[in-house]
Amino acid sequence: MKIYTRRGDGGETGFLGGGRIPKDDPRVEAYGSVDELSTSIGLARLHVSDTATREQLGALQADLFAIGAHLATPPARPGRRPPELPELPATRIAELESWIDAATGVCAPLRKFVLPGGSEGACHLHAARAVCRRAERRVVALAGRSHVAGEITSYLNRLSDYLFAAARVENHLAGRGDVEWQGGA
Repeated sequence: MKIYTRRGDGGETGFLGGGRIPKDDPRVEAYGSVDELSTSIGLARLHVSDTATREQLGALQADLFAIGAHLATPPARPGRRPPELPELPATRIAELESWIDAATGVCAPLRKFVLPGGSEGACHLHAARAVCRRAERRVVALAGRSHVAGEITSYLNRLSDYLFAAARVENHLAGRGDVEWQGGA
């Protein structure tokens, strides 16, 4: 099976369930940003030293695949049955909160803003956090125009917090403190 179809050469792409849209459509921007996020998390997994964090990141990538499928599927047209989609990871939001709480308990209390930096794993987690925030903005923009399940934006919001907390843990485990913003030059 060839992986290229040539159907996108004119600047359009296909929806799950049928139909075509321009590649710069807000829906494509949203699920494309979620795909970038999954890729960033995959890269972070290579550099994270903590086994539990690596396992959590793997579960999150699977969640993002499901989220991407939902974002790539517009609401069904009248008289049409929507395609079968993977279940959204709604219960993961509470799990993310528990992971954030556990990570926060390991690190020193925050006293200043933290700059992205520190260990290699922490830097990759901070980069993934920034990509997550962009994906969240793209999903919010799409939600302003079309139906998006509310748990998707909540999930992405919590995920960025988790990535920040996980980066702090990486620095802690590496024997490095947070890179604190000193407030001005």
